[in-house]
Amino acid sequence: MSKKELKTNAMRMLDRMKIPYEYETYECEDFTDGIETADKLGYDHALVYKTLVTTGKSGEHYVFVIPIEAEIDFKKAAKAVGEKSLEMLHLKNLTKVTGYVRGGCTAIGMKKQFPTVIQKDAEELTQMHVSGGKLGMQLKLAPADLKKAAKAQFADVIRDH
Repeated sequence: MSKKELKTNAMRMLDRMKIPYEYETYECEDFTDGIETADKLGYDHALVYKTLVTTGKSGEHYVFVIPIEAEIDFKKAAKAVGEKSLEMLHLKNLTKVTGYVRGGCTAIGMKKQFPTVIQKDAEELTQMHVSGGKLGMQLKLAPADLKKAAKAQFADVIRDH
């Protein structure tokens, strides 16, 4: 496979913005969750984040990037984006709304730029892993660079344990 074929929208956007990143591909036929992916690649779970797409009461879409072992706190998340309430985007609409498939969804380079929030704990990391924009691809980049590329903000949006 040539290098060109590997480029996803997310990678092209990072390249255009001159944001450094590394990517890693892995065998993946079907959706696997972030924990399975992290284990397959030998990544520390604390450094791997998943991308969730939600719909607000207003009908607007919002993107949340949270640790793979965490659960979104819908109350905190809604407050962070100024909505009354949020619910997960129906899976059948994911590709239509974002341009990405389940398991390959990333906050960078969606069809449309949606308000994006990264769990604030990521600010403490030097590097993090997120989906690369298709199944079987992970990107590694600095949280501040993800914030810049996704026009995101940091906020606490996960459930306390």
